Amino acid sequence: MSRPTIDEQVAMLMRGAEFGDEQTRTHMQAELRERLIEAEKTGRPLRVYCGYDPTAVDLTLGHTITMRKLQQFQELGHQAIFVIGTFTALIGDPSDRDKARPRPTLEQVEANARTYLRQAFRILDSERTEVRRNGEWLSRLNFEEIINLAAQFTVQQFLARENFTKRYEHGDPIWLHEFLYALMQGYDAVMLQTDVQLGGSEQLFNLMVGRKLQEFFGQRPQVCITFPILVGTDGTLRMSKSTGNYVGIDEPPEDKYGKTMSIPDSAMRNWFELVTRWMPAQIDALLGAVERGEVHPMEVKKKLAWEIVSMFDGDEAAERAAAHFEQVHQQRELPQEMPTYKLAGPTNVVDIIFAAGFAPSKSQARRLVQQGAVKLDGEPVTSIETQVEAENEQILQVGKRRFLRLVGQ
Repeated sequence: MSRPTIDEQVAMLMRGAEFGDEQTRTHMQAELRERLIEAEKTGRPLRVYCGYDPTAVDLTLGHTITMRKLQQFQELGHQAIFVIGTFTALIGDPSDRDKARPRPTLEQVEANARTYLRQAFRILDSERTEVRRNGEWLSRLNFEEIINLAAQFTVQQFLARENFTKRYEHGDPIWLHEFLYALMQGYDAVMLQTDVQLGGSEQLFNLMVGRKLQEFFGQRPQVCITFPILVGTDGTLRMSKSTGNYVGIDEPPEDKYGKTMSIPDSAMRNWFELVTRWMPAQIDALLGAVERGEVHPMEVKKKLAWEIVSMFDGDEAAERAAAHFEQVHQQRELPQEMPTYKLAGPTNVVDIIFAAGFAPSKSQARRLVQQGAVKLDGEPVTSIETQVEAENEQILQVGKRRFLRLVGQ
């Protein structure tokens, strides 16, 4: 297969990008074209980076938007840099926030960071990915160096950000440490000497800070490419672990498929465009058929769910997940395969849910019962004090997609 032309590369790498105004897009696209031409002439690959703050254990579909763009740069022969924000996570990114983020401990950040790489390499080529932790350089900055970074910007520049403006107008607190986030992220670009930085559209200000600091340090300012947010399974809010509207890339195929099938029809285009391998013409044709009433939205959503599972777990897993959904959700039958849990005697239902790994803690298991998300042989479990007898085989259902066969020893 012949190497794409510069025009084809630019079109592919800018696909899906969103900047908020056409002038910025035009400027960044021109700079990207210039860098790509230079890379072809000199043989020096571009240094392309994106940072991910380990504020939770799981990476979600939302994280994969920029990861797949990193992958595209990799496939064109450029150097992908995966930055784990072990230091910036301690500050908390204020972008798109109407209040300060809760600040995790260093121990929490490090524990989360250990899971990120394994998940990221389901997309990126581990052999060709440069992995860095920004604590390597940010933790070593002295106070004089931080003052020098801060001296490049005005308070007005920061307050002009929409989220800060709203908080200021409403009298809501804006903490000083939140101003430092953009400076620290911008300094990442300086230390990595990047040519291109990727991020969400709400992070454009932070990326532009990187350009400014690179100029201050005598470097050529990086190209910034930002992408729109992926809405969560609720179809409204940004996909996030904290709101529970997420699909984790490490979740079982059946969960990925089922959660995708739960999204409202209005969210399908956003998901097709941002997290699938489909080309724009294919997406337009399929969703156009839905709008004309030629195809039922459910059938299109099945294609979306199959594609998402296939990308992470393979075609066979996607077929199994589709069959599982058909059996459990559409035909209301139990899945043919489910894990078995042996009861030594009467056992509290909360203890079973936790021991089976269906909840990360007993308090979460109790909440699942209280929220009506637990059934025993098809009947809702209404009390956290429920004891399950070990005499006969029973089926415990937690949520819509998880089943457990209970048997006596």
